[in-house]
Amino acid sequence: MTWSQDAWQEIEPIFADIIAHPFIQALIDGTLEKDKFVFYLQQDSLYLSDFSRVLAGLAVKSELPGETLALLGFAHEACGVERELHRSFLKNVTPAEPTPCCLLYTSFLYRQLATAPLERCMAAVLPCFWIYGRVGEHILAQGRLPQNPFQAWIDTYGGEEYAKSVALAVDIADEMASGLSRARLLEMTETFKLASKMEWMFWDSAWRLQKWPV
Repeated sequence: MTWSQDAWQEIEPIFADIIAHPFIQALIDGTLEKDKFVFYLQQDSLYLSDFSRVLAGLAVKSELPGETLALLGFAHEACGVERELHRSFLKNVTPAEPTPCCLLYTSFLYRQLATAPLERCMAAVLPCFWIYGRVGEHILAQGRLPQNPFQAWIDTYGGEEYAKSVALAVDIADEMASGLSRARLLEMTETFKLASKMEWMFWDSAWRLQKWPV
């Protein structure tokens, strides 16, 4: 069994909670309130700005040329395709500040980049690729609804091109995990699990329209 196979088994309960979350259910049937979707996209745009920087930093730290090129490609994609998708939904919307959840997640990623071994940093960024891909696949498997206002978002993350990026990210993580001691593999998995929990928190914070306490 590869590291990624074992790691995904560890987060199956988290993923089950994500696809059962009312935010995802409302995306599936097209009933999600516009203010919640806009709130989510605003936070995701802020997140992606930092996520792309972390990926670029991870690429700089990587010693394998193939990994470096792939990670730089992911950083470019985070800055390009996904931001373009956001712009299409966020026309004439006032910029927002990061929520506690968004700031927690991005700070966690920066901490891994600054202090953790390379493989743990990769494990920290992997859920953003992998869980989004699996969520997109799950929603598409429910069948397309006519005139779903969120179909462009669904098609992006459930599409073949995104699936290729996910597969490459998983392969890079498995390559980094190859030959590591059991202790370091466990640390890698725990980092992956913690980032996966933050993925759930991100959806939930948008559903609740999370604000900073006064």
